[in-house]
Amino acid sequence: MVTTALRARQQARNTAREAAGDGWQNAGLVFTTATGRPIEPSNFRRSFANACAKAGVRKVHVHATCKTCASLLVALDVHPRVAMQILRHSQISVTMNVYSEVSSAETRQALKKLGDQLES
Repeated sequence: MVTTALRARQQARNTAREAAGDGWQNAGLVFTTATGRPIEPSNFRRSFANACAKAGVRKVHVHATCKTCASLLVALDVHPRVAMQILRHSQISVTMNVYSEVSSAETRQALKKLGDQLES
């Protein structure tokens, strides 16, 4: 599903590049303006809110999606450094202390493993 979305985005970017002609600025980004420049944060937030509304998703802040992503990566046992790179953080402490959360079920499971280990 993600690869399909990225392919569609690449096609859209190629179309925009052709339309912009000499005005295209290759910033090496996946999501850009119609001329290849980075998207301004306020424009991105507005576009994100519109996409959520169109999809029927309750109002979500972009920050919340980062926290969800970090927490899912932790739940999948992805190495913290990899999660840090995916989220584009410069410090692992930001990824692990600010963005990621561990579920109660995972905490209980870890404590059970610890208890099993101590009993043997």
